[in-house]
Amino acid sequence: MKTIQDINFEGKKALIRVDFNVPLDENFNVTDATRIQAAKPTIIKILEDGGAAVLMSHLGRPKGAEDKFSLKHIAEKVSEIIGVSVKFVANCVGAEAEEAAANLQAGEVLLLENLRFHGEEKAGDVAFAEQLSKLGDVYVNDAFGTAHRAHASTTIVAQFFPENKCFGALLAQEIVSLKKILEEGEKPVLAILGGAKVSSKITVIENILDKVDHLIIGGGMSFTFIKAQGGKIGMSICEDDKQELALDILKQAKEKGVQVHIPVDVIAADDFSNDANTQVCDIYDIPDGWEGVDAGPKTREMFDKVVNESKTILWNGPLGVFEMEAFANGTIALGNSIANATKNGTFSLVGGGDSVAAVKQFGFADKVSYVSTGGGAMLESLEGKTLPGIEAILK
Repeated sequence: MKTIQDINFEGKKALIRVDFNVPLDENFNVTDATRIQAAKPTIIKILEDGGAAVLMSHLGRPKGAEDKFSLKHIAEKVSEIIGVSVKFVANCVGAEAEEAAANLQAGEVLLLENLRFHGEEKAGDVAFAEQLSKLGDVYVNDAFGTAHRAHASTTIVAQFFPENKCFGALLAQEIVSLKKILEEGEKPVLAILGGAKVSSKITVIENILDKVDHLIIGGGMSFTFIKAQGGKIGMSICEDDKQELALDILKQAKEKGVQVHIPVDVIAADDFSNDANTQVCDIYDIPDGWEGVDAGPKTREMFDKVVNESKTILWNGPLGVFEMEAFANGTIALGNSIANATKNGTFSLVGGGDSVAAVKQFGFADKVSYVSTGGGAMLESLEGKTLPGIEAILK
């Protein structure tokens, strides 16, 4: 696996695919700069070698060139984080972009305009990718969040750099972390899958059953498993058409010797609001008119024990409706358990939109081993797929 550490960038221009798809407020201020921070080590290594960096990214889902999705709005924030004044050019291809890249000196950084202002980016257009390739001597992919897309800048452009392409520090770290879970994990290996739907995690479950010793199923998806086994779940969320599948997953797990842990009690609410009345219920016996919204006290205790006996942990999905303060305690308790296990030497990887949001919100980001930056890309990796953005560098 060729990374930026294998290349000396002195006198070279690196064309770097970063993921600067960051949230902005109504005044175009960046409200979460995590993704910019994550790209910093790659950019700094290139500049310190005596190279220059040309940054390309998308932002949002523009329909053509829309000002509100212009990357000019984030140039100042990128400058502030990297500690270098970033130049901006109002296109990502063509004469203007080529001139700006040609004039770039060692130690300088150029930010290109939003790739998705051109329909050719998402279409994976070869001619567009070739135009991008003129802006650098070495292609660096450091955007895990888009590595599952065969877009021009994430995959197609790599073919114009047959010898001069590599992974950035962030993408390399993502690959190594996922490998630790899926191939090299010290046993016992535990996967924690939460969130609302079984359907969105089916292929993940099927792929990881051969690789884990324990599987915790929590959050809304647990009710499909409970109902399939004859439990009463009240008004709780449930995918009725996935009950057979849930039973099949339990059967497969048993055959493979994987211990499945499903909640035993829940916090049930009589309304989907912070002010609802709540009670602790046996998960197999939730009264009519009530719905499970968080893991109960016995479940938290049970999960804590499993977590602290594990040496490798993957966490994907919350245990309850953590966005509401009243129903966040199960997810917080799980976060504390994982933080404690990590402190004692366990490798823990958190990935997937909601669990990443939860670890940030509750202050666990620096208490776990690694927080993945790619939601969809992370899930596809866990499903056992080779991501096109990664494959293009390995070719």
